[in-house]
Amino acid sequence: HWTMPRRNTDKLLLKGNVSARVCRRSGNSACEMAGGDLAIAPGSEGNFTETLPAALVSGTPRLVTYFVELKSSRGRSAGLSNGATILAGGAPAPVEGLTASVNRRGVVLHWKGGTETTSIRLERTLLSAPAPRAKNTLPGTPAEPVLQKLSLDPEEAAGHSAVDTSAHFGESYRYRVQRVARQVVDGKLVELAGEFSEPVRVDVLKEFPPAVPTGLAAVAVAGESGNFMDLNWQPVTESGLAGYLLYRSEDNGAWEKLTEKPIATPFFRDGAVRSGHSYRYAVCSVGQSGHVSARSEEAAESVPEP
Repeated sequence: HWTMPRRNTDKLLLKGNVSARVCRRSGNSACEMAGGDLAIAPGSEGNFTETLPAALVSGTPRLVTYFVELKSSRGRSAGLSNGATILAGGAPAPVEGLTASVNRRGVVLHWKGGTETTSIRLERTLLSAPAPRAKNTLPGTPAEPVLQKLSLDPEEAAGHSAVDTSAHFGESYRYRVQRVARQVVDGKLVELAGEFSEPVRVDVLKEFPPAVPTGLAAVAVAGESGNFMDLNWQPVTESGLAGYLLYRSEDNGAWEKLTEKPIATPFFRDGAVRSGHSYRYAVCSVGQSGHVSARSEEAAESVPEP
C-alpha cells in the first residue's frame, strides 16, 4: 500500500493517471519486476497484491523488500520508493496436540513439539457474553475484548506450555496457537506465521479440585483378633473440603474404591485385609462442589502372618 503524489518534482499538479511498477529484491539481487504498468490517479491510494512464486514460499525464512517506481508520461523514472520488507520462505510447522485445563493460576495450555526455534502466538476468543461490569469497577474501565493475542519468544515457548492468567471466571474461551518466525529490520518487526492449531474450548469455572493429600502412611497389624491396616495422612486445611476418598490395590491388582462416600477425618482403618497379602493405598480430597483431587502418592504395606 502507498499514497500517490499530487505533484511532480517541479511542484506542478499532476494530470491524468500515473504509471506505477512494483519490484522486489531478495538479498543483494537486482530488483525483480513483480507487477507493472498500474495506472493510478494522483493523490489516491495505490495497492498491489502478489501471490509469491514457489521459490519464495519454501526454504529458510529470508527478507524480501518491495519498491514502487513511478514513471512520467515521457517514461522518466522518479526512482525507487522506500522499501517495504516482508519475511518470505517456508512457514513454520503448525502446532499439534493443543490441550487446555484450568487451575488457580489461570488457563494452562500445552502442545506437542520439539525444541522451539520460533515464537509462539496464542489467540484467545471470548465465546460467552462479557460478564456484567462489577459495581466497584472504575469508570472508563474497558470491557473484555472478544479477541486477544499473546506472544511468547522461543525461550518462553521451549516448555511447550503457557498460562493465560488474564482469563475471567465464568467465561468460555476458544484458544488457537501458531508458530511465528520473526526478524527485526530497521527497528521494525517482520513476521512469517504458520497455520493455526486446531482450536480448544475452555469453560473457566470458579470451583477447583482441592489440594492433593500428602504424607499417606500405612501400618499393618495381624493378630488373633483379626487383621487390619491403619492409614493416616496430613489433613487438607483449605476451606470447602467435604472429606477424603480412599483407593486400594491388593497384590498389585486393579485399583478399587475403598470408601464410597467421603470420610471426614484424615485416618481410616481397613479391616478387610488378609494375612500374607500386600496392599497399596492412595487418597484423594473432595470439595463441597464434588470436585476430586488427583491421587496422593502411594503407601504400600504387607500384612504379616499371625
